[in-house]
Amino acid sequence: MTVGIQPSKLIDGKAAANTLTTEIAADVAALRSATGKVPGLAVILVGEDPASAVYVASKHRQTLAVGMASFERKLPADTNQDDLLSIVNELNQDPSVHGILVQLPLPSQIDPNMVLNAIDPTKDVDGFHIQNAGRLATGQEGFVPCTPRGSLLLLKQRLGDLAGLHAIIVGRSNIVGKPMAQLLLAENCTVTVAHS
Repeated sequence: MTVGIQPSKLIDGKAAANTLTTEIAADVAALRSATGKVPGLAVILVGEDPASAVYVASKHRQTLAVGMASFERKLPADTNQDDLLSIVNELNQDPSVHGILVQLPLPSQIDPNMVLNAIDPTKDVDGFHIQNAGRLATGQEGFVPCTPRGSLLLLKQRLGDLAGLHAIIVGRSNIVGKPMAQLLLAENCTVTVAHS
C-alpha cells in the first residue's frame, strides 16, 4: 500500500461557477443600489482566432449576466502595436471602464508584454501587469490571473485547508503555472513546478 495517496475526488466546476455567478450578481446589484455605479469590463480581441473569439463571447455573456457593463473592442489581425496601445490608453482613461482584458495570444507584430504593461494596474483584472505579478509573488494584494484563482477556489471548496499538502504544477507559464504556484505557496503548500 502506498502511503499518502488518496483516491481522486470529483470537483463540480459548473456548480461552483453557478454559485459564484449568483453571488457576483448580488454584489453588483448591491453596489448599483448603494452608489448608482455599474462596474464595466472592456475586452480587446485582435484578430479572429476561433478559440479566442469563443472565449471573448463567453466573457461578454457572463459580464452581462451579472449586471455589469460590457465593452468589446474587436480589431483586425493586422492592427499595429501603436494603435492597440492607443486603445488601451483610452480605456485606462475611461471612468466607465473598471477592468480591462486583452485577449491572448496577440498577432506576431505586437509585443504582448508591452501591451499588458500598458494597462492601468488597477484595471488589470487578468493580473498580467508586472505590478500585479510582483504583488502576487511577494504576497501582497493585487489582481490574480483568473484560471489559477478559480482553480484555488475549487481546491479549497473541495479539500478545505490546503496547508501541508504537496502540490505538483505541470507548466510554468506566467498565465497559469507561476501564479498557481504563488497562490499555493500562500496557502502553505509545498509546491513543485514541473516543466511542461
